[in-house]
Amino acid sequence: MEIEIFLASSLEKVFPQRRPAAQPSGQTLSTWRGTRAAVQLVYTVKNTQGLLVPQFSLEVSGGPVQPSVRSVELLPSEMPCYEKTDDNYLCTEPGLYPDLLQPVKEAVLRPVPGQYRAAWLTWDIPEDAKPGSYDIAITARGMKEWQTPLATLQKNPDADSQVFTNQLTLCVRKAQLPPQKLLHTEWFHADCLASYYHVQPLSEEHWAILDKFIGSAAEHGINMLLTPVFTPSLDTAVGHERPTVQLVDVVRENGQYRFGFEKLERWTGLCKKHGISHLEIAHFFTQWGARATPKILAQTEKGTERIFGWDVPATSPEYRKFLESFIPALRQELMRLGFDKDHVWFHISDEPSPENIDSYHAAHRQVDDLLTDCRVIDALADIQFYREGLVRTPIPSVNHIQPFLDEKIEGLWSYYCCGQNYKVPNRFFAMPSARNRIMGTLWYLHNIAGFLQWGFNFYYRQYSLGLINPYQVTDAGRAFPSGDAFLVYPGENGEPLSSIRAEVQDDALLDLRALQLLDSLAGREETVKLIEELAGMKNLNFDEYPKDADFLLSLRERVAEEIDRRLA
Repeated sequence: MEIEIFLASSLEKVFPQRRPAAQPSGQTLSTWRGTRAAVQLVYTVKNTQGLLVPQFSLEVSGGPVQPSVRSVELLPSEMPCYEKTDDNYLCTEPGLYPDLLQPVKEAVLRPVPGQYRAAWLTWDIPEDAKPGSYDIAITARGMKEWQTPLATLQKNPDADSQVFTNQLTLCVRKAQLPPQKLLHTEWFHADCLASYYHVQPLSEEHWAILDKFIGSAAEHGINMLLTPVFTPSLDTAVGHERPTVQLVDVVRENGQYRFGFEKLERWTGLCKKHGISHLEIAHFFTQWGARATPKILAQTEKGTERIFGWDVPATSPEYRKFLESFIPALRQELMRLGFDKDHVWFHISDEPSPENIDSYHAAHRQVDDLLTDCRVIDALADIQFYREGLVRTPIPSVNHIQPFLDEKIEGLWSYYCCGQNYKVPNRFFAMPSARNRIMGTLWYLHNIAGFLQWGFNFYYRQYSLGLINPYQVTDAGRAFPSGDAFLVYPGENGEPLSSIRAEVQDDALLDLRALQLLDSLAGREETVKLIEELAGMKNLNFDEYPKDADFLLSLRERVAEEIDRRLA
């Protein structure tokens, strides 16, 4: 029996039949107080010759804290990519991909014969941790317990003596990183959680689940939350409705509107509890053209009625009348709840295209004078919407961002979703993790102020036409490449479970904060020079950047060393 156990960086994706790059023993991994550090322990058992496979207990010593241990689970992907790809994909075939991080109650490795598998070890460094280098030993020890009761008759007599120790140096640096400045929203789908867990929307059971998932969002650097003052009209088939998660109660009486904000107050309370500092109000008009109004329910003389939706055009005079009452009342209430105009962001419609510019103009006229001093953002690809004054803060996709950069727009955002599949960064299952993490460096280099992605927890099929099981369907029903529609998984008892992609993106945010600290100490010119020297290229942009993991790993260490040197 052959047993192999070794360390790999968090930027490796461990496929069953492919040996990942091993990390040299004793390699340094730098981090800072109040942040995280992670490494993978890769293991395989081969040539078992029909014997039962041994298990290994895991022991970790020498660190400032004990790490959490999660197994890297394989998930199916029928659609890992579109037909058009570049040369920076790990695989383009359907199959099993490493993504889900499943907590391990007991630190036990359970190999699968002939396959490489991995455990994800994470150190959460306390704010009061002592800076310095920690020599960490990670030991896998053969166990007496086996996978079946028959093991007592068939166990390998040599397994108990098998001990594998790997070492690394965890360096907790002296500096305190600045808080995250990047505004970061991953669209939070409250209705998907009610549907998946089979609870009534906005019931007590639903609120308990929302609490946990909002907490998870904050842990992953999300500081701005999509807030369903009415049910968001996102990824919804024409004429179809998503489950109602409307946070504002609407009463229409004698042609006048009044509002109840109790649910919104509860929502903002959860946001403040978890450190969410900004709110992103659901779009005022439908997606892909702004031609209709969102679904809004109200209490009328006839009972509960849907007063707006696909059947009401965006230019409806009655909708304008509603907005004239609703927007001032909403703004006043948000101010009372602690979210002033600098911490609230509004949308008109998502992803308008050039052929939608007339309808977007019309929708814009419906709300523009009601949002005169507000922050208004929308995701789009065509700079014409910005040049015509229709979007104050544009959010261009990373494959269409260059004209916006050339315009030198202050406070520019960026986004990606399924369509950003060629050359530019993204986080599909099939892409290397470096293609995800490089965003931190690019955010810094191009002074990006905010980042949007549409799928924190979208557990429906495309156009919201039915629920999926995200452990079985990872592509929204063969609609989007796996990895696009959700970042976390719905675990038992309403507990969100993380993914490789979420953890790697966390490192991108950490890279950004470290670069910003170095910038404050050494200046922008020196910081950019360091990046370009390590990259071996100048003028990094969103389709020309280093593709290998070594660049990002080396950059972390060099930046950490330079910060220490400047502080000394």
